Formats: sequence, structure tokens, C-alpha cells
Amino acid sequence: MVGIGRIGGRIGGRIPASPVLLASIGFLAGAGWLSLWAWERSPGARFLHHGSAGGSQPILETTLFVAGWLTMTVAMMLPTTVPLLATFSGMVSRRRDHLRLVGVVVAGYLATWTAFGGGLYIADRLVHLVVEATPWLATHPQIITAAVLATAGAYQFSATKYRCLDECRSPVTFAMSRWRGMKPAREAFALGVAHGMFCIGCCWPLMVVMFSVGLGSLAWMFALGIVMAIEKNVRGGRRLGRPLGAGLLLAALATVAW
Repeated sequence: MVGIGRIGGRIGGRIPASPVLLASIGFLAGAGWLSLWAWERSPGARFLHHGSAGGSQPILETTLFVAGWLTMTVAMMLPTTVPLLATFSGMVSRRRDHLRLVGVVVAGYLATWTAFGGGLYIADRLVHLVVEATPWLATHPQIITAAVLATAGAYQFSATKYRCLDECRSPVTFAMSRWRGMKPAREAFALGVAHGMFCIGCCWPLMVVMFSVGLGSLAWMFALGIVMAIEKNVRGGRRLGRPLGAGLLLAALATVAW
């Protein structure tokens, strides 16, 4: 496994990202932000908001929402994977297909987040059905919002959250424990999927909050994206979890009181 020896002495550390990798991720993220900005100002802006579903074209609505979710993932979440991608790129840098393998890792990561977005969309449709069948909930929508905020806040104090966060914050160990180079494409895709799953494990509360305010809310997206990037990649970022959880719980109480 070419490159493992060079990286092995830095388990738990960080491998600097190459200018090409940074430029590529920056281009994709920038294109994602620009696409969402243009989409929000287009006649199809309603498809970025979960409350607009339930119309006469469910397949089209679902497809467009998932496309918007994928675009949002590229804009918000893909930049947070730079440490892992830099590590993996260093591990396979002497392979002739190293660029393709890095792309396969990205594909696995985005596929995982896209599947999560699809599941979230289905869950949201079920919630809407319950609300439509329950007059009291229909007249007290703040209860749903408060429940989302309270659930997200409580999860910030769970051990599962920090187990997943620790995996995301150790890119060298994470990549080396999952890459053998025997079946390159399959292992690269599985690496991306695994990273996506742990990323969801530590970030899903904030993404659910993002979902509740709509994918076109660029200011909220940017703020939450910064928080998740700091949590995953900045020294001391792990300490943000509990204060953020307390803030979400207070927001839930304020929502009910208001």
C-alpha cells in the first residue's frame, strides 16, 4: 500500500491538502452555493422548502427536493471532509488512478447524505399527514418546531454524538483502518459511505434544523455550516456541542412559550 508508511507516523494527525484538492472542493462548494442562490430566486424556489410538498406531482417534487438536498450537501458538508480527502489522497498519490479514487470517496460520502435527505423527506411527509389528521397540531405548529429543536438539543449531550465526532476528527486513523487497496473502487466508496455515516451521526441534529427552515435559507445554511466545520476540524471545536445543545433546548422552550 503505497503511501501508508509515509503517513503511518501521523496517526490521529492531519495531512495538508494539496492546492488541487482545495481548489476542486472550493469550486464544487462555490458552485453549490451559487446554484442554491439562483434556485431560491427562480420560479421553482418552493421545491427547496419541505412545506411545499404534497402537490399534484409527487415524483417531480421529491426528485427536485433530493436534488436541492444534494446541492446543499455539496455546499455545506463537502468542505468539512477536506482533512479526510487530503489524507486519502496522500495514501493513494502514487497510484495512476488516484484522482478517480478520491472522486469515488466523494461519491460515497454524497450518496450517504443523499439517502439521509430522502429519508428525512419521507419522515416529513408522514409528519404532515399526522398534522393534517390532528386539528390540535394543525393549530399549534410551534409544537412541531419545538420538538425538532428539543430533539436536536438533547442529542448534543449524547455519547453517540461524541463517538461519531471523534471518528470524524481523526482522518488518518479513520482512512488507514478502512483502506487496504485490494479492491480499490469498492474500498474507496465504502470509505466515503462510512465517513458520511459518522458525519451524519454527529451532524444530523443541525441538518434537521436546517431542513425545518428550508434549503434556500442561505444565511442559516452558512451559519450552521461554519459551526459543523469548526466542530469537526478545529482544535477545541468538540467543546461546541454542549453549549449548542443548551441553546437549542432554550430555543425549544422559547418557541413553546411564544
